[in-house]
Amino acid sequence: MKIIPRTTQLNTMLQMSNTTRLWLKHFSDYCLPLKSFISRNVTVTTKKKSAVVECLKSRGILRVSGKEASSFMQGLITNDMRHLEEGVQSMYTTFLNTKGRVMYDAIIYQSKEENVFLIECDKSAISHLQKHLKLFRVRRKIDIDNVEDELKVWVVFDPNLADTDETNVNKMKNILQGQILSPTIESPIDESIIKELEKHTDNTIVCRDPRLSTLGVRIVAPASEDISLQNDRGESVYQGNNMSYRAFRYKLGIGEGVNDLPPENCFPLEANGDYLHGVSFHKGCYIGQELTARTHHTGVVRKRLMPIIFESVPQTELEINTPIHVPSGCNKVSVGKLRGVEGNVGLALLRIAQALDASEFKILNVTAETTKPHWWPQEAPKDRIFTVKG
Repeated sequence: MKIIPRTTQLNTMLQMSNTTRLWLKHFSDYCLPLKSFISRNVTVTTKKKSAVVECLKSRGILRVSGKEASSFMQGLITNDMRHLEEGVQSMYTTFLNTKGRVMYDAIIYQSKEENVFLIECDKSAISHLQKHLKLFRVRRKIDIDNVEDELKVWVVFDPNLADTDETNVNKMKNILQGQILSPTIESPIDESIIKELEKHTDNTIVCRDPRLSTLGVRIVAPASEDISLQNDRGESVYQGNNMSYRAFRYKLGIGEGVNDLPPENCFPLEANGDYLHGVSFHKGCYIGQELTARTHHTGVVRKRLMPIIFESVPQTELEINTPIHVPSGCNKVSVGKLRGVEGNVGLALLRIAQALDASEFKILNVTAETTKPHWWPQEAPKDRIFTVKG
């Protein structure tokens, strides 16, 4: 029997400890507080520049200002305004009706001005959201202005991150079994590029997407500004790509706007609001809180937004809310409804257990399939039991 010196044993244990610590740090975004998750600096050097910039013409901006603006919005949204007060630059949230259904999804930015917040939402719903806010303003000294003509929303993302090999993720899930972890992928957008964008103008907001690091960088800039994405040497920082941001989101299974989240037609947890850091279960009361909290604590979420993949670009026009069926003998079993199509990918609200059990399903005469998004956290015990029982 070979005797290993004690010093060698200690060194081996330290190496194992450091390795475990690094893996835990890489996979613990979901367990971190929202502030830590968003503000964490990530620097990744890529050999090939594949990032794409796109102006999101479907998004608009509301400007909410006043000393009571933060406390006012605290009672209307699913997330916690205290995150912004503590220094976070942006956060994802939803506005609910009294029945707990999503009316509007939004990203709220901390403006560089004191007591001023910018609400990014679907441009077609911006006047409705403005009216909704004014309805609850009562006598508070708060200004709610539509500034969609003054500010534009841009996004910088890497399309390659939509195609993620889950092999390594699954290996780590097995090693760290029993913990609820979110295998988010670090953004390839280098910190130096973000600083370059921030130098564009003093009125530009540049921050990582608060929902998921894979979604890249969000930019709010004056409408007159041209985000040319040129560095000091006049070289192009980003190259073009045929994939649109909408297709990129769909491939990840992330909804955005009134088409993907029809007003008063789905619940925040069905829209993955909890997985995307858009719902706080520790704040005080807000409109629609009761049903949201009850659903979360019971652990029963039957349906969620999920990606769908077609063999090729559908030749048949598929409308929103088209039923999705799984063939079962002579009958058809409904598993959900279509939310949108972009190229050969789409987004649908699906019954999780049935959809994952099916090898394929039909949308009219078009064949498609789905997969569980790699960024979903490992199921809690209640979710796992529910999935098995169906």
